[in-house]
Amino acid sequence: MGDAGKATVTQIKKRDGRIADFDKSKITNAIFKAAVAVGGEDRKTAERLADDVVEIVYEKFAGSIPTVEDVQDTVEKVLIEEGRAKTAKAYILYRQKRAILRELKAELLNVPVDEVDNKLSVNAIKVLERRYLKKDKNGQVVETPKQMFRRVARAIALVDVFYDRNVDTLNVEEEFYDAMVNLEFLPNSPTIMNAGTEIGQLAACFVLPIEDSIESIFNAVKNTALIHQSGGGTGYAFSKLRPKGDVVKSTGGVASGPVSFMRVFDVSTDVIKQGGKRRGANMGMLRVDHPDILEFIMAKSSSHALNNFNISVAVTDKFMEALEKDEQYDLINPRKRNGVDKLSAKKVFKLIVQQAWRNGEPGIIFIDRMNAANPTPALGQIESTNPCGEQPLLSYESCNLGSINLSRMVNDDGEIDWDKLKRTIRTAVHFLDNVIDANKYPIPEIELMTKGNRKIGLGVMGFADMLFQMGVQYNSEKGVEVAESVMKFINDESKKASAALAEKRGAFPNFDKSVYNKPGAPKMRNATTTTIAPTGTLSIIGGCSSGVEPLFAIAYIRRVMDNTELLEVHPIFEKIARKENFYSLELIRKIAQSGGVQGLPEVPENWQKVFVVAYGVSPEWHVRIQAAFQKYTDNAVSKTINFPVDATPEDVEKVYMLAYNLGCKGVTVYRDKSREGQVLSIEAFKKGKKEQLVEEEAVAHPNGAEENGVVSAEYTGGCATCQA
Repeated sequence: MGDAGKATVTQIKKRDGRIADFDKSKITNAIFKAAVAVGGEDRKTAERLADDVVEIVYEKFAGSIPTVEDVQDTVEKVLIEEGRAKTAKAYILYRQKRAILRELKAELLNVPVDEVDNKLSVNAIKVLERRYLKKDKNGQVVETPKQMFRRVARAIALVDVFYDRNVDTLNVEEEFYDAMVNLEFLPNSPTIMNAGTEIGQLAACFVLPIEDSIESIFNAVKNTALIHQSGGGTGYAFSKLRPKGDVVKSTGGVASGPVSFMRVFDVSTDVIKQGGKRRGANMGMLRVDHPDILEFIMAKSSSHALNNFNISVAVTDKFMEALEKDEQYDLINPRKRNGVDKLSAKKVFKLIVQQAWRNGEPGIIFIDRMNAANPTPALGQIESTNPCGEQPLLSYESCNLGSINLSRMVNDDGEIDWDKLKRTIRTAVHFLDNVIDANKYPIPEIELMTKGNRKIGLGVMGFADMLFQMGVQYNSEKGVEVAESVMKFINDESKKASAALAEKRGAFPNFDKSVYNKPGAPKMRNATTTTIAPTGTLSIIGGCSSGVEPLFAIAYIRRVMDNTELLEVHPIFEKIARKENFYSLELIRKIAQSGGVQGLPEVPENWQKVFVVAYGVSPEWHVRIQAAFQKYTDNAVSKTINFPVDATPEDVEKVYMLAYNLGCKGVTVYRDKSREGQVLSIEAFKKGKKEQLVEEEAVAHPNGAEENGVVSAEYTGGCATCQA
């Protein structure tokens, strides 16, 4: 074949109409994968069969261009005629699965799939269709994922004209487009949703001030509605509000306290849904030395209370010192600024632990540690964070975030591609800085503060996937080492990129009031550059593991289209299992019953350790990974410390202290099955119990059911407890 004078085929027609080079190796790989699925291991046989396919294609389509379907039909014919019935069946099943997935994608988008759609999973397209793609007045989708990425890239690239009238924005647009469409970097959800649209609000994180007056409280409620309507999330400190029972001079009555006003924000959030795309999400924070702290700690003891809030106690260094010494500490009336009572630090801490053990709330924020890292202390103290706790902000400040997909930063040899990572960091910092100028701000105060400090938050997703590719165990010293080295590189390179932008565009306006203003130090364009966000839906779009969390399941069965069942397996596991010759359909079905590979004799012991899933990672290792990333992150790290259902309050207490001692800025814990409607139950995979699934959002909500390792079409494959 291919001899001189013999007719050949050099091109093939893709399903979306594109013409590509005809590549025999793809036929060989497809046949070999089908053979491996049924226990075959002989690649030479696959190559011989591929030669037979090519010969038939050359004879049948000489002088013309065959379609993908033509070639696949020929593969089936050759396998059957060669007596390879099992391989043929596996190949046919693979074709059927791909056809179902294409049909699902086309049905969701109402257009034929293109080359961009082929890079996205069905679930990614479902999420995009539901929340991100533009819709007309009737709610019908009017853009494809490809057009969406182009819309965002163009809108953000145009900002370059503000700084260089001669810049070629088309080149910048292409750089941004390639990073997104190749799923190497994605900005936060509001940017994808709103860039290039009339809404134009692109930031994810906001903190609003609440002073001790009715005017301030309800002004914050109004501003919250504007932010939620445009897709942002809000954080507040209620610490300045006078305690319950305190005198209100203007009326002669008594104050109802911070928790009562939190209910006002909660109801408002319930009414205002974020542009119909994301539910409103809030962070409510109260200092541990506020007189109403006990009521605050118990505020979410009912599963129906403050459902639109995550709550965290702002723990001070003084409190931690009193806790260590088993002493009492002072409660301070914020209006009078004087001590009004004392409480046992140990008893308060035990109550926080007990409530967190019961249902995951409240979390803890080490507020003095956050302020020690405040880059602009002259402008004020940090009192609160965004809803998931990873972004400390001053009052009226906002921040836009973005995440690098680490699963795309590993080469074929299982080594980190540092050059590619560096290029992606530079592109991402440029992109995020542009977002600040492209943004339409909800109120003038937020625009003033945001542009004054120009904070950005570049983080990561796909960390667990990166470790899989590298053959590194998540819960290991090597896992911690990789976390530190990757995040240090991102933090260092993002600072260099910010300094390079400052040379061209100028430092952030409040630079002179910042900690960076030192003799000989480089100017900085951005007051912060790094944040680790939870990347709930972003990781679905990116086709990777969420944030810095471990993976929840290696394999599961997805129900689609009239209860058709598709066997889903993590692509990196499949690739390695095939390469190491332990892949089989029977193994994948077995894994789908529990989600993990631990204890399965078919999987070599070294790979059982590498492909650890969430329920196989102890809480201590969760904390150590969080601390490793925090070490080189400007802002904070969103991470859930998972506990098994039989964990004790003492286990939670140990983790809180470990997080504090390892330098974390906050900690959120979750014990399996301790909350109604949790994202995914470990026991559902391990014991086959029917549970409710929920999509990963700032506030979770049901979207499907699971039984015996079978999940709905909407299941994201993410963490069981992530609320991001």
